[in-house]
Amino acid sequence: MNFCDYEIDVEGAIKSIQKNNWKTILLQLPEGLKTHAETLVEYIAEKIPEVTCLVASDPCYGACDLPCSNHLQSLGVDVVVHIGHTPIPSMQVSQDVAVLFLNAKSKKPVIPVVTKALPFLTGKNIGVVTTAQHLHMLSDVVEVLQDNGFKPFIGTGDKRIFEPGQILGCNFSSARTIQSSVDSYLFVGSGFFHPLGLILSTNKEVVVADPYMDTVKKTELNDVKDRVLRQRYGAITQAKMAKTYGILVGLKPGQQRIKQALQLQKMIQEKGRKALLLTVDYISPMILQNFPSIDCFVSTICPRVAIDDHLQYKQTIVTPVELDIAFGKKRWDTYVFDEIF
Repeated sequence: MNFCDYEIDVEGAIKSIQKNNWKTILLQLPEGLKTHAETLVEYIAEKIPEVTCLVASDPCYGACDLPCSNHLQSLGVDVVVHIGHTPIPSMQVSQDVAVLFLNAKSKKPVIPVVTKALPFLTGKNIGVVTTAQHLHMLSDVVEVLQDNGFKPFIGTGDKRIFEPGQILGCNFSSARTIQSSVDSYLFVGSGFFHPLGLILSTNKEVVVADPYMDTVKKTELNDVKDRVLRQRYGAITQAKMAKTYGILVGLKPGQQRIKQALQLQKMIQEKGRKALLLTVDYISPMILQNFPSIDCFVSTICPRVAIDDHLQYKQTIVTPVELDIAFGKKRWDTYVFDEIF
């Protein structure tokens, strides 16, 4: 089934629903596809009219962002149909409510913009990475590189990564496994967050081939990197002066890092400062404003909260990596994005 510029295997999900005799389903869509929820519900109702279809209205930013199974059970939900992301193999998913992951495969052609990106690449050995939406086109990208005299490399990530060549905003392991073999990276996809994390994680040049905007970015990415690093240095400086810290502990299945949160609390207390453990499902500025005595928040949830969303918050938010730098356990010149493994 096609939605805008994406292909989604809704038919396969319908077959699974019928085979398992599931009667109540919850559709979970990313923000960019929620406008098509009505069309999707109508399509499912036409194919399997006996099924009750609920739509999750809460924000959804990744495969880690599944709803609480206890809440779903009380509603009688049999299965969550999660659209737009691939599974996270290492993530513990409740067995009480089934989950079907339906990737949203982009139909935007990538070859034209990849061809545009070729003159910007450094060296001949090129690491190729992308997000879930373009994984099915990696073989085409490899072929273009080979036809133009490059030697492409695609790395296999850790247990959080579903397919070779895939990177998440919280995990760049597939790029690091080929780091010593490549001169630079080609990122196929949109936005700056993924390639920015990639450039900091590998300390290699990165060229962005954006099929949505049909643009190539290299200088712009370096400019963004410099701006973000200045902002993060300021946040770390503020974190050094804090007396009371709030450690954000995620409730989402793919963001639960309670062991790390406890280690951070111990480290803070050993410095003679206070640390409060705060559980959080959906984070917002209003939630943090309820704790005015906290000088600095440390986020063990999605790394984007501290990096990408910092302008939304009046309070200082740092990642565990940044707190280590603030406390002198790591050096600033080793700065990388926080990753979840």
